[in-house]
Amino acid sequence: MFERFLQLPRLTKRLLTVASDAVALGFALWASVSLHHGIFYLPPDWEGAAVYGLTVIATVLVFVRLGLYRAVLRFLSDRAILTISAGALTSVAWLWAFSKVVGTPLPSIVLVVYGALAFLFVGGTRLGVRALINRPGNRNKEPVGIVGVGETARQLASALAHGTEFRPAAFFTLEPSGHFSLVSAIPVFNISHAERVVRELGLKKVLLALDSEDAERRSPSEKDGLSGLRFRQQILNRLETLSVPVQAVPSVSGLVSGRVRVSDIRDLDIEDLLGRSPVAVDKALLSEGLQGRSVMVTGAGGSIGAELCRQIIRQRPRTLVLFEQSEYALYQIERELQGLADSERLDIELKPVLGSVLHRRRCVSVMSQYDVEVVYHAAAYKHVPLVEENVIEGVQNNVFGTWYTAEAAIEAGVSRFVLISTDKAVRPSNVMGATKRLAELVLQALSARQQSTVFTMVRFGNVLGSSGSVVPLFREQIREGGPVTVTHPDITRYFMTIPEAAQLVLQAGTMANGGEVFVLDMGEPVKIADLARKMIHLMGLTEVSLANAGGDIEVVYTGLRPGEKLFEELLIGNDPQGTRHPRIMMAREHAESWHFVADLLEQLSKASHGFDVARIIQLLVDAPLGYAPASRPDSAESTTSELAALANELPDNVRPFKAGRDAAG
Repeated sequence: MFERFLQLPRLTKRLLTVASDAVALGFALWASVSLHHGIFYLPPDWEGAAVYGLTVIATVLVFVRLGLYRAVLRFLSDRAILTISAGALTSVAWLWAFSKVVGTPLPSIVLVVYGALAFLFVGGTRLGVRALINRPGNRNKEPVGIVGVGETARQLASALAHGTEFRPAAFFTLEPSGHFSLVSAIPVFNISHAERVVRELGLKKVLLALDSEDAERRSPSEKDGLSGLRFRQQILNRLETLSVPVQAVPSVSGLVSGRVRVSDIRDLDIEDLLGRSPVAVDKALLSEGLQGRSVMVTGAGGSIGAELCRQIIRQRPRTLVLFEQSEYALYQIERELQGLADSERLDIELKPVLGSVLHRRRCVSVMSQYDVEVVYHAAAYKHVPLVEENVIEGVQNNVFGTWYTAEAAIEAGVSRFVLISTDKAVRPSNVMGATKRLAELVLQALSARQQSTVFTMVRFGNVLGSSGSVVPLFREQIREGGPVTVTHPDITRYFMTIPEAAQLVLQAGTMANGGEVFVLDMGEPVKIADLARKMIHLMGLTEVSLANAGGDIEVVYTGLRPGEKLFEELLIGNDPQGTRHPRIMMAREHAESWHFVADLLEQLSKASHGFDVARIIQLLVDAPLGYAPASRPDSAESTTSELAALANELPDNVRPFKAGRDAAG
């Protein structure tokens, strides 16, 4: 029957609500008079009945005027209660006035009791109906816990209560005084009781909704936002032991604006897993080297290159040249940036250019055509095992691609050239790291050879969220039921997010004077096995171990891959210097003369033309790169002598292309 009532037309339901209010008001009036007289009281004459009837009619009209009947019972808010209160007070005033007019004055106690009963009966019927409507829906919702009791958490609870998927069943706080209190009729528990609460209330998820109010436990000595970070990490450490997923929700501002929905619950951000504060952005430093300039990004469609473009476009350059060899990647990033420029009304020329950094003439032509002033060179092969298997292509792209692009920048009159390097360039044990260190030597030598173009390098650690990053790989493996593959129990890495890496590159590039290597103070390195375990626990699962043979996900150690090191470093020397940015260091690493570097490049070019992988490896080992190769598998290019012999027997018109002449020319 109740379901039939819910299916009635809106007008019919409003008329039934009016009738219900009339009955409730009449009953409240009769009850107040009966209580005063202590008997079952009926009006003795028509004047008393008229007072009753007129009061009910006038009150209903007041409710209509106040808009009470436009409120949907399912979503009845606090404002409706205020409306009922105002209507009840007005009804008392009408009752007093009508009783005076007909000459049957009522005692003050009757007016007070009537006002209270009118409010209770009219409001109670609505709240009762709302509870009946919402109760079946709440039973079907998943109970969740919310970490935090600030404004963000309260607004999230309200949004969830009006949604269709989740029901807020508990708040968690670190404050001892908040334990067993109520917020919005939802119990609050200290986070130390989280495991018991999750079990007893049957919570399916725990959602993070922390804001600045929750992080006020900071000490005055803590600076740079580290206190809020430590507070968040303290929370995550407590939640790791729970048997349910710990996830984050869209921002409340996003929910209010309609850009995202509550159902868009996501796994924890990479920043939550890093355990350190993000790099602070010096906006003045960023705009100083970019605003109003013509900027070119090579490898614009890659992970780092694309983020560089996103950061650069917000600094309002005059022109942004997107240089990329992949047609699809170029199409994607150009489309994204054009949408960003349109939405933020940025007056910027976007120039998508297809091309390879191995074509020097193409680079010179593009830089000259668009009067490029700053180049960010992100085009490179960065996947260690792949470059280890494809040595010649790694050398061509990472070394010669950097050289040709840098020479093109000099010829085109570019004022600044910034190379995106890697921590694997420090005492490299793989070909990728060796090629990136050699690329650094090339730029150092070019910086000393001329003064027109300022060359600098920015070196950072692993980028989370990029192609090949361990975090999305681990997340995918966990969702598929495992195992999670880690190369070694003790392997550690420095980590940063893609936006952090891009901001570092842009800020460091602006500070360059020529030949410097900039590195980020990235805090302590992260143990990959610990990161994997943290992700398993925070996704509500347990690790298979000797003590827990019935766990959900197994961590399997596969052994170090070719060229992989247990520990990475950011500096070759031990005397880094400070810069204008508190989290950016500068080092002047060992450099070689241009004569030495040019001779090494010539030998590498000849070895590449002859497909002589062994010779390339030997040249990299003998060069002052600190390269100490680990044992290498057979490369895809390792049939050196056979290919070289075959190449010498081919006609001239089908000989392999000469990188030294054709690529540069």
